[in-house]
Amino acid sequence: MQLKIMPKKKRLSAGRAPLMLFLCQMISALEVPLDPKLLEDLVQPPTITQQSPKDYIIDPRENIVIQCEAKGKPSPSFSWTRNGTHFDIDKDPLVTMKPGSGTLTINIMSEGKAETYEGVYQCTARNERGAAISNNIVIRPSRSPLWTKEKLEPIILRNGQSLVLPCRPPIGLPPPIIFWMDNSFQRLPQSERVSQGLNGDLYFSNVLPEDTREDYICYARFNHTQTIQQKQPISVKVISAKSHRQRPPTFLTPDGNTSRKEELRGNVLSLECIAEGLPTPIIYWIKEDGTLPINRTFYRNFKKTLQIVQVTEADSGNYQCIAKNALGAIHHTISVTVKAAPYWIIAPQNLVLSPEEDGTLICRANGNPKPRISWLSNGVPIEIAPDDPSRKIDGDTIIFSKVQERSSAVYQCNASNEYGYLLANAFVNVLAEPPRILTSANTLYQVIANRPALLDCAFFGSPLPTIEWFKGAKGSALREDIYVLHENGTLEIPVAQKDSTGTYTCVARNKLGMANNDVHLEIKDPTRIIKQPEYAVVQRGSTVSFECKVKHDHTLIPTVMWLKDHGELPNDGRFTVDKDRLVVADVNDDDGGTYTCVANTTLDNVSASAVLSVVAPTPTPAPIYDVPNPPFDLELTDQLDRSVQLSWTPGDDNNSPITKFIIEYEDAMHEPGLWHHQTEVPGTQTTAQLKLSPYVNYSFRVMAENNLGRSLPSEASEQYLTKAAEPDKNPTAVEGLGSEPDNLVITWKPLNGFESNGPGLQYKVSWRQKDGDDEWTSVVVANVSKYIVSGTPTFVPYLIKVQALNDAGFAPEPAAVMGHSGEDLPMVAPGNVRVNVVNSTLAEVHWDPVPLKSIRGHLQGYRIYYWKAQSSLTRNRRHIEKKILTFQGSKTHGMLPGLEPFSHYTLNVRVVNGKGEGPASPDKVFNTPEGVPSAPSSLKIVNPTLDSLTLEWEPPSHPNGILTEYTLKYQPINSTHELGPLVDLKIPANKTRWILKNLNFSTRYKFYFYAQTAAGSGIQITEEAITTVDEAMASRQVDIATQGWFIGLMCAVALLILILLIVCFIRRNKGGKYPVKEKEDAHADPEIQPMKEDDGTFGEYSDAEDHKPLKKGSRTPSDRTVKKEDSDDSLVDYGEGVNGQFNEDGSFIGQYSGKKEKEPAEGNESSEAPSPVNAMNSFV
Repeated sequence: MQLKIMPKKKRLSAGRAPLMLFLCQMISALEVPLDPKLLEDLVQPPTITQQSPKDYIIDPRENIVIQCEAKGKPSPSFSWTRNGTHFDIDKDPLVTMKPGSGTLTINIMSEGKAETYEGVYQCTARNERGAAISNNIVIRPSRSPLWTKEKLEPIILRNGQSLVLPCRPPIGLPPPIIFWMDNSFQRLPQSERVSQGLNGDLYFSNVLPEDTREDYICYARFNHTQTIQQKQPISVKVISAKSHRQRPPTFLTPDGNTSRKEELRGNVLSLECIAEGLPTPIIYWIKEDGTLPINRTFYRNFKKTLQIVQVTEADSGNYQCIAKNALGAIHHTISVTVKAAPYWIIAPQNLVLSPEEDGTLICRANGNPKPRISWLSNGVPIEIAPDDPSRKIDGDTIIFSKVQERSSAVYQCNASNEYGYLLANAFVNVLAEPPRILTSANTLYQVIANRPALLDCAFFGSPLPTIEWFKGAKGSALREDIYVLHENGTLEIPVAQKDSTGTYTCVARNKLGMANNDVHLEIKDPTRIIKQPEYAVVQRGSTVSFECKVKHDHTLIPTVMWLKDHGELPNDGRFTVDKDRLVVADVNDDDGGTYTCVANTTLDNVSASAVLSVVAPTPTPAPIYDVPNPPFDLELTDQLDRSVQLSWTPGDDNNSPITKFIIEYEDAMHEPGLWHHQTEVPGTQTTAQLKLSPYVNYSFRVMAENNLGRSLPSEASEQYLTKAAEPDKNPTAVEGLGSEPDNLVITWKPLNGFESNGPGLQYKVSWRQKDGDDEWTSVVVANVSKYIVSGTPTFVPYLIKVQALNDAGFAPEPAAVMGHSGEDLPMVAPGNVRVNVVNSTLAEVHWDPVPLKSIRGHLQGYRIYYWKAQSSLTRNRRHIEKKILTFQGSKTHGMLPGLEPFSHYTLNVRVVNGKGEGPASPDKVFNTPEGVPSAPSSLKIVNPTLDSLTLEWEPPSHPNGILTEYTLKYQPINSTHELGPLVDLKIPANKTRWILKNLNFSTRYKFYFYAQTAAGSGIQITEEAITTVDEAMASRQVDIATQGWFIGLMCAVALLILILLIVCFIRRNKGGKYPVKEKEDAHADPEIQPMKEDDGTFGEYSDAEDHKPLKKGSRTPSDRTVKKEDSDDSLVDYGEGVNGQFNEDGSFIGQYSGKKEKEPAEGNESSEAPSPVNAMNSFV
């Protein structure tokens, strides 16, 4: 007997394809177990329904949960093996098994280590019919190791050279995701020139000056543990060269001309080629002797990576990557081999057989290499399993002959090769069961005449029962020449007629017994449209109607709907549907189209359509269009307590049909002179049935509206006073809140006069404690909105009701709402306050919550007061500045940011309710660790001499720790502003004055000065100073300028120049002429030569040299300074190399003290802020 019973295909024509689909859907349910009712007494071997993945990587910070769920009858028992031997969970207190399940929970959060439970686990589910086993589940904890410490030397190279920055991340489980960022946690931009390889390295095809930076940082993100590790920053400096030679491409990766790649079927094949060269090479990919698959091929990383998804054996072959630039091309061939772990061709399926039946289990798999098939029975290799004479093994097939009930078992098929394995459980269940019919008894089927009828008879039995159908109490078996009998038990009547109505009996028989079931069939008359809508041609502005009369079976209730152009009717009051008719008033051009009448019943539907054409009206004199005139002759009739009928006569519509009437009312008793909206009715209606409220003196008026606007109101109708009645509703917004610890203030929104329904409006206020057994206490108050209950216990929940009443009686019983009596200050302080100092500026505070009863109010949260201990210098201040942080709700921990490093803090915690704060917890004292200091408060250079300078300074205003030393760096600056060699000095921390000796006379020096603590270097301050001039040299220069021979020489030169000018003037007046070009050539100004003699470039500075210092011989102003337009200094020259870094305490260091000046030309590593490794880890 097969698990799935397919229907017979005979007598099913193509026109009945929907019927076949229905039957297939119905038959798909006929798998064992067929119905939940069968599970109560139908035995079944175990089936594994859920299990953990084969390769199960766990989070070592969480408990280990290994899933194993199975079903069967009787319910299976579970056992486990670990590394091939029995795993006795009773002997390990950390291991528990979920009741009724095989799922294991290993509690490593309380104690124990995840590494202790590494291994291969397998679950067995067993009952009296057999044993099913799970896959081998390999448990391994995830790992995110730290980067090994390494000292990275700065990389210096010339413009245009290639570069590979290695990442080499730590080996984790699973492998990390690699990305490159800078110190500001911004991803480094990538392009065809700069890109990250599959191995995580950063490749530069050629470097440019803008690649210079000190913070190339490789990050490794371990997703399983949600941690990020970082490599030490790499410093790269690119030296600009006047010219760099272009070169053809060469491959940075892979090496050589050929390489090999192996990938598994179904995975993503990733091939990579990264080339260097100048200009930057472009990568192309081809497949030798083939084409790349169109829908599965993707290019990544600027076409340097070729990816093929869902790779198959057909994707094996040689792939060629070609790197090309203007100077040449190079190629690399990658030989790809696609292997395959085992995959199913035919997986074994469960077999349900009856005694003496035959069957087969087939296990067919493929792979590369070809997998080996092995069989197990109840988890034991079949070679050593108990012998079964009905079973015969034939390779990947087990053949069963004449099985008996003892042949029931669970068989496992294992298909494996070197790349993996497949394991499938399939049971053989030998059952001897009498027939059962699962279709509900006396099911009623209703079918429209002349359509197919399908009568269900879902059944089960072993051996497979035979099915017969009978009609009537004494009818004979139905023959297949009129009916269709499907193998799933369904009886089909191809064309049901009126005489098909009746009771049908399904009978199921096998050698163990018989079962029957009655179902009933009713044949209904089809729904028909006996009067269809007709084609219509109408003029704009007129009215048209379509008729649709429907005849249907008297036992069915039809619904009729109208469609326009196969969609819903426009949401327009001009369209009205009344019984069998659709009316369209004031037709316009947009109303033209197809109108369809659709009649639906629960069994069938029919439709009919007609087309409406709209034409222009016959020309008439131009009418005057205006809003309607007001209605008149208002009359009240059918006057009842809660309703009245209002009728009126419409005024002139002024050539625009009235679309609606608006009715308003006035309550002369409660709100005289104020008109309220009552209702609206269509423009074709001149009466309205109005709903009224008790104890209101009504007057009504009517306004008409057309497309041009609304008319003036009509005259008011006669007044009508309705009788008083008890209120219909109770006050809203009822609340109970205490204003004092011993009261309860009950408030509500009172009814207005219109809602009072009668005179003498009052309120019955009732209350009682929610958790007590007290009776309701009630009081009747006047028409107010508040009542105060005194003498209540503090913050106790109360049930409250406010009921309206008047002289006519009470409103309906109101619903009770909950309130609370007044709050009082909390009585208890939070206990067990603990402080965990995270870093020098951040601390985490934990506390135990206070008991709810001691809060005596609504818990608002917890409030932390903290303050820094006063030093001896500041103790004379009037008060200590306390800071407050409030944490909402029931939180029991919080973070204190913005602390000062190396400080002594005190804090306490208080609980807060709606009344205020409770008592403070005992003060908790904690200290923050040292941080890096701020810049020295000042740096002055005094007493300059020929060869010495004296430096005086004040310590940092915020040392943030104990100063260990000062660092002074200085270097000379020559007349062209070029920096000389850097000198580095360490000065004891107790000094505030230092004399530098052996300096050069008349020389400008630049100084860099900063303090240090154990946490690192602080912010530096810079200053410049000049040693004094040699007096002997200065006096010699003065003597030369005052010598007589020097004065005489200067006068002779001046006389010669004057004579030369006079001669030139005389020649010019005599009319001497010469070509303009010769004049220009003879008097050319060297300062405005258009081209340089050496390279033919423009005489102005080129872009490549904008950032170079002025060389010797360049023109400078007489004051020996460089103007802004002559010097293009940037933050790269004067800054710290990195725009901003994070200090240890997470604060950002990006400011510059003093003027923005050049940094030392070399060294100065100690002046950098520390790497943000710790900050990044805490950020993650």
